[in-house]
Amino acid sequence: MSDASDKKAAAPSEKKETWINYLAFTTVIFAALATLSTFKGGGFSSRSVVFQAQASDQWAYFQAKSIRESLYRIQKENLSLQVGLLPSTVAPDEKEKVTQALAQAESKVEKYEAEKNDIEKAARALEQNRDEAQTHGKPLGLAVIFLQIAIVLSSIGGLLKRKEVWYLGLPIGLAGIVLFADGFLLFLPTTWF
Repeated sequence: MSDASDKKAAAPSEKKETWINYLAFTTVIFAALATLSTFKGGGFSSRSVVFQAQASDQWAYFQAKSIRESLYRIQKENLSLQVGLLPSTVAPDEKEKVTQALAQAESKVEKYEAEKNDIEKAARALEQNRDEAQTHGKPLGLAVIFLQIAIVLSSIGGLLKRKEVWYLGLPIGLAGIVLFADGFLLFLPTTWF
């Protein structure tokens, strides 16, 4: 009989408060979303760096084409002057050589202008991809911060058995969840970040 009374006396102290189960559940959700936010945010960050490097390569290529275009433009101007300064006593075949060189320089200038336009379009597209990756990465980075703070507050609330501390962490965690969703769906204004 004394065993039954011992069990009844021990039961209230062993009884787990139900809010602790909810605290554990929300902490697990916050931790899982923080992990996913870190993973996806890192992916978007990596993409951003890769797109920036590719855009920089395109702009360097653009510069190289601009230098070549400038050289042919100078050659074209020089040949134009030579054609105008040729004396009338110059043989027609010599004048034709200068005229052909001038036409060739003009075609090279046009070729490099067209190539530069294509390169510029490619570089701008890469920059747009970079910007889009950064737009997704920012809310995910903030989500990690908010979710980590919520995890800390939930842990402290559980250790101290204080609901108030856990309650304080819930809206912070909710903000982290909203930012996590925004990292994919982009429904919040980007000016908020």
